Amino acid sequence: MKKLYAIVTLMALLATALYAGGSSEDSLKTINVSYVKSPFNLPLILMKEKGMLEEAFANEGVKVVYHEITSGAKQAEAMAADSLDIGGVMNTTSVLLARSAGNDVRIIAGFSRPVDVFAIVAMDPGITSIADLKGKKVGGPKGTVLHQLLAAALDAKGYGMNDVELLEMGLPQASTAMLSGQIDAALLAGSLLIQAQKSGAHVITTAKGYVTPKLVIAARGKFLDEHPEAVERYLDVHRSAMAWMEANLDEALEVGAREQGISVEDAAKLYHWTQYITALTEEDVKTMEDDVTFMVENGMLREAVDPRSCISDTAFE
Repeated sequence: MKKLYAIVTLMALLATALYAGGSSEDSLKTINVSYVKSPFNLPLILMKEKGMLEEAFANEGVKVVYHEITSGAKQAEAMAADSLDIGGVMNTTSVLLARSAGNDVRIIAGFSRPVDVFAIVAMDPGITSIADLKGKKVGGPKGTVLHQLLAAALDAKGYGMNDVELLEMGLPQASTAMLSGQIDAALLAGSLLIQAQKSGAHVITTAKGYVTPKLVIAARGKFLDEHPEAVERYLDVHRSAMAWMEANLDEALEVGAREQGISVEDAAKLYHWTQYITALTEEDVKTMEDDVTFMVENGMLREAVDPRSCISDTAFE
């Protein structure tokens, strides 16, 4: 009996040792990823449409679940609730805001710098400048780069956020409300910007000269710590999607156009407006530091956040 007990104990110890030395993916059953199509996140669209991520995790039996969460702030909330592991596309403004609230969201890679894709748009021909927005209703998502764009544009002209009424709403809702005259201006991006212009709206300003939008891939801190191999595999798939996009651009644009319900011509325009990247640079960190200073001064952040505290080493080449 003692001999049997010794054998069982030894087997248990060996099993524990093997588990401790094994891959973190051994215990990973599901990976929850956000799917964000706008403004024109073509590599992510291709990754999902071609089933690239599912294929990469198939041998481990890991199930990939996509969640359509457009807002960076909402993605951060989902990470805080442990219901989202990787934010397929988030803006750095949302990451900094999440970090300031104690939410461990970490940037794991760059995605794009789409300066020309974000804009403040109006339908009323009498609203042609930032000054014309004083006392007006503006619709758009709070806690995002578009929110920061509005604040920066107002600040540059000697105004503040108190000079406008910012109504929280998603991009499609903001576009519809502006086109129907329910609000005076909208914060728009990507295909919705092009569609609004085709409907008679005009651009008051883009982000150029006010803020440098930086879209990134982010992960829940605990997920990154516990499953670094899974995160690296996700990034490998992202890089593969980028490579396929560049090698098969015509086909990629057709996929993107179909997914967003726009023409291939408009998809090509958005592609050229978007500067796709895979890594961050020191200049990106510097602009994030400038963003923090601006957001603190304008009440978007209660206190300063060190951008490096929310950037993983994987985000740099």
